[in-house]
Parts: sequence; structure tokens; C-alpha cells
Amino acid sequence: MNGFLIALIVFVAIVLVAVIAAIGMYNGLVRLRNLVQESWRQVDVELNRRYELLPNLVETVRASAAHERNTLENITRLRNQAASLAQREGEIPSPERAQAEEQLSGAVRNLLVSVEAYPQLQSNQNFLELQKQLAETEDRIAAGRRFYNANVREYNTKQESFPGNLFAGPLGFQRATYFEVNDPAVRQAPDVNFGEIAYRGDASTGGATGGQPQLGQQAPQQPQGFGQQPAAQPEPRQDPPAR
Repeated sequence: MNGFLIALIVFVAIVLVAVIAAIGMYNGLVRLRNLVQESWRQVDVELNRRYELLPNLVETVRASAAHERNTLENITRLRNQAASLAQREGEIPSPERAQAEEQLSGAVRNLLVSVEAYPQLQSNQNFLELQKQLAETEDRIAAGRRFYNANVREYNTKQESFPGNLFAGPLGFQRATYFEVNDPAVRQAPDVNFGEIAYRGDASTGGATGGQPQLGQQAPQQPQGFGQQPAAQPEPRQDPPAR
């Protein structure tokens, strides 16, 4: 009788430990899944912001750079393709969406490189403002992508590691998809410094950085003030006394 009671106690203890572990694992996976979904929603907001900016940018460039028609048509096609995929997707991006967005980013970078050859656009305040907003949006997309992929990595690792691999499948959890492209041909694109573009836009529109010298310009000389040594003055010449 005592042996049966001990065995029963051991069995109940094992079951309780398994239940507690399952509850803890479930709560941890739910937390990570929610974090992945929330971080993707932040990226999706910026991607939709880019969808809104691109039509205005395309029309502005079209008016001054007729030779870029093929580039502009390609951007319009890729933008519509990505927006169509976005409407059909749920809370996690598909590999097709990631590829479409990466192709769109590459086309935008190509356009921003090409328009540097059109001085009339560089003096167009509407274009400069759109360019600045697009550059800031691209920066936020890149930052959001890194944050999202880091959360996906942690979430997937949790499912693959012991004891998560014992509970993830039966509890209905699935691996999340990285927002990245594995095709090297899609990854390659001209190197454009979006930060420099935003800086130039601020300088041209009189923003906070408007007082900074642009590339190729000499910085204005600072007035003499405290902490600066005055320039040495030549001593007055004294004529020798007449004999």
C-alpha cells in the first residue's frame, strides 16, 4: 500500500511539473508571437506610407525627367504589385511580399540615383520634400525590418529548442517568416545614402540643418570669441632717432 501511494505521489508530481512547464512554455510562446506580430505591424505602417508617397514622387519626376519613363513605370508596377500582396496577407509577411518590397526598394534607389542628373528637380521644393520624406520612410523600414527579424529569430529558436519543440506543435504554434530576400540578384542595388538625401532636403528647404554647409562647400569662419586666441598683430615700426 505504501509503495502504491509513493508511486501515485510521484506520478502526480510529474504530471504537475509537466503541466506547469507547458503553461510556462505556452505563455512564453504567446508573448513572442504577439511581439512578432506587433513588430511587423510597425513595418507594415511604413510600407503603406511608402505606397502613399510614391505616386506623388513619380508624377513630380515625370514632369521634369521624361527620359526616366521606364524607371517610373517600373516603380508604379512594383508598387501596385506590393500593395496588392499587402491586402491579401495576414499578420505575418510571405516570402513573395518580402521579394516584392525588396524589388520596390531597389527601383526607388535607382530612381534617386538617376534624378541627380536633373538640376531642375534639385531646385524643385515639392520634389525635395517628397525625397526627404521617402528617405526617412526608407530608414524606418530598414530599422523596423531589423527589429522584426530579431523577434522572429527569438520566436523560432524558442520553438526549435528543448522543451519548446515538445509543446509548440501540439499547442498550435508555427514558425514565423523572416522579412528578407534570399535571391542575390534581388538584393543587389545601387548604394544610396538616404541619410545624405534627407540632409540635403533639410538644407534646401530651410529645415533644422539648413545652416550646415553642404558637401563641397567651405564652412563659414566662426567669429572670434571666448576661448580663441586673437591673431598676432605686427608691432609698430619705430624709426631710429635722428643724429
